[in-house]
Amino acid sequence: MFTGIVECMGKVVEFAPLDTTESGGSGASLTISGAKEILGDCHLGDSIAINGTCLTVTEFSEDSFKVGLAPETLSRTNLGQLQSGSMVNLERALAAGHRFGGHFVQGHVDTTAEIIEITPDENSIWYKLRVQDSKLMPYIIPKGFIALDGTSLTVCDVNDDESWFTIMMIAYTQTHVVMPTKKTGDLVNIEVDMLGKYVEKVTTAILQGTDADSGSAVTNQSYIEKIVERVLEKKALNK
Repeated sequence: MFTGIVECMGKVVEFAPLDTTESGGSGASLTISGAKEILGDCHLGDSIAINGTCLTVTEFSEDSFKVGLAPETLSRTNLGQLQSGSMVNLERALAAGHRFGGHFVQGHVDTTAEIIEITPDENSIWYKLRVQDSKLMPYIIPKGFIALDGTSLTVCDVNDDESWFTIMMIAYTQTHVVMPTKKTGDLVNIEVDMLGKYVEKVTTAILQGTDADSGSAVTNQSYIEKIVERVLEKKALNK
């Protein structure tokens, strides 16, 4: 679990489509440098989010670390487009007892969004982004949470018909994340608010007459009957 509060920015040393070393596992790998700030307590197998993507550390030194990239990760994220010298957002998995400054971020990127407009507004910047998978638009709401390349941000405007939304980035955030280095046409990893997904699954199951636990068909009437029975049972116990 992550918070969307980027701890530091790292630099891509190498993106290897086929890494045959032991730490590469004969698959794609990504090596990041400039990460000393977050590696002091690192262990092999730890999770670090790179541009909002939860990845497993397979090798590390004082300043750099390597992660493996699965085909699913490459197909859903912008990580396969990274080149040597590219800057990336980094965040360690949340430690128990620490302040929770952003929102619930799993590090499971849903899709990418294309930057279609960048508009300065005094010392802030407006970004307008078009979502690649329009089926995700119901989870993007005005004033709701969204993670862009792992940065927790607040949604401003939403256009469901045209599959775009906007965010405004303040001056402080601009100096601590990679977004301002991007231009129109670039892709950004997005993860929508996971709480919305859970709410939809439960309510859809009820409205469509499906038991959310077993998946078996039930009627809305039976749900109502169960609720009434539970209320009556509680009242009987309290007498």
